Amino acid sequence: MTDPARRHAPATARNRDPILAVLRDVLPSAGLVLEVASGTGEHAVHFATALPGLVWQPSDPDPQARASIAGWAAEAGLANLRPPMALDATATDWPIDRADALVCINMVHISPWAATLGLFAGAARILPPGAPLVLYGPYFRAEVQTAPGNRAFDADLKARNPEWGLRDLAEIGAVAADAGFAREAVAEMPANNLTVVFRRS
Repeated sequence: MTDPARRHAPATARNRDPILAVLRDVLPSAGLVLEVASGTGEHAVHFATALPGLVWQPSDPDPQARASIAGWAAEAGLANLRPPMALDATATDWPIDRADALVCINMVHISPWAATLGLFAGAARILPPGAPLVLYGPYFRAEVQTAPGNRAFDADLKARNPEWGLRDLAEIGAVAADAGFAREAVAEMPANNLTVVFRRS
């Protein structure tokens, strides 16, 4: 019987494998990966299945999201997928004190700017030197013309919440640098999204 708590994000099927291709290149072969803002939990299951050498720790501040993550995890039955934890990126004290990598998908544009600041501050607290921080989502780039779909998406987000919206990748880079991270790579993804890799210095 399908768990009624499970949510489904249609875009996951489109973006999970392109994101996975980047993760295979940048994540360590073993260790603990913290996923911040895991949403439905579908990415967590897909990545934990494909990367059995890594322990995947999903998290989300929303209880309904955590219930969805738990539902997908229960069906998958993966030994390397931990139960979801309650984690608010803006908090100064996270419920985890170390990880070997951090992945954050589709949070930066659907959250206040404080969440992005908190994400890098928290990552700086728990990641060792050389560890990757991987972001996925749509971004503005001064050197690249913004796709009409992304402009419309940004307007829609701001109409729903003035604190939301697409962020400028250069501003993200400045926050990252202040927190001790250097941008390592930017990979083009489906539907005008990017996977951006930072590395703890």
